[in-house]
Amino acid sequence: MEALSGLFGGVLGTLGPFILVLGVLIFIHELGHYLAARSVGVHVDVFSIGFGRAIAGWTGRDGTYWKIGWIPLGGFVKLHGQESPEDRAAAEAEARSKGEPVPVWRDGQTFNEKSVGARAWVVAAGPLANFLLAAVLLAALYATAGRPSTAAVVTGVQENSAAARAGLVPGDRIVAIDGRSIARFEEVQATVRLRPGQTLALQVEREGERLPLTATPDRRELTDRFGNVQVIGLLGVSGGVPEYARLDPFTALLAGAGETVRLTEQTLVALWQMVTGRRGTDEIGGPLRIAQLSGQVAEGGFAPLIGLMALLSINLALINLFPIPVLDGGHLMFYAAEAIRGRPLPPRALEYGFRAGLALILALFVLATWNDLTQLRVIDWVAGLVG
Repeated sequence: MEALSGLFGGVLGTLGPFILVLGVLIFIHELGHYLAARSVGVHVDVFSIGFGRAIAGWTGRDGTYWKIGWIPLGGFVKLHGQESPEDRAAAEAEARSKGEPVPVWRDGQTFNEKSVGARAWVVAAGPLANFLLAAVLLAALYATAGRPSTAAVVTGVQENSAAARAGLVPGDRIVAIDGRSIARFEEVQATVRLRPGQTLALQVEREGERLPLTATPDRRELTDRFGNVQVIGLLGVSGGVPEYARLDPFTALLAGAGETVRLTEQTLVALWQMVTGRRGTDEIGGPLRIAQLSGQVAEGGFAPLIGLMALLSINLALINLFPIPVLDGGHLMFYAAEAIRGRPLPPRALEYGFRAGLALILALFVLATWNDLTQLRVIDWVAGLVG
């Protein structure tokens, strides 16, 4: 019993931060869909945070039923007229069985009667809301706690490191990597971290002169106290002490937007490396990993938790934009095909597409859950019981 308590204690102890982080991300995502739908005259029947039966619910002045489901692992907005006429009776019966109000039919406010552009806007607004949330959260951090910044100046070089082999020396200022300008030491770290074993073209400023250097970051496996393993690139240099500069609201918002773009790019690079086999899929995590990270980061205070929330918001936006049927990106793919053809895809094609998308999502969910259980040592614990 003590072993089981120790195994799950860390996860269960993070329930509060986990619900806070996931709840905010889901609410903003669904709020994006809701506001976009209202902007094009589509009524929203249900706005739900969580799945399953409602533990709390109420009907707003506009007729939308707002509810909180007992399974806090997602959410949805039910757009009026999104279902086919054949499915309407089943949807009404389901609402009655859950004790929820049955939507009144509203001519002129249905989703399917809107133009393909209006429908695409409603679908895309959810991920866009998450990108916006990330930018606002980062801007709030920069305007309050300050933006961390260090000059990209090398203060130390480790012996036998990639930097030493490349010819870097203390005092060098790294001004560009692979033709991309570098202003902060954090940009050097972020770029090198994602490029283990890959050759980088450096532009270095030394004593007023610019020198071209070539460096290949060393590969390093890092294991945290929870057993998570990650392969990163290391250059073997140290930089200056970080400084935190508070920004005015407008500058902070621009900086937050810029950082959101940078983090989005880094995430896409990491995903592409997984697809091409240069990065392991063991880094894919699910709800258990999010819960673990939320609790771990929350121990450092409110500011780190806000930073994690911004990063997860970007990931949620990108995942939903994948061109996989069932996800927002899959719907956008179908709408693009409809715009090109001038008419919707055949129902059979949509059905097969959604089946394939659901199968892929389930496979990813199983992979993420397996990784979570492995990282949390649940698999080892179960093996010990039967071993």
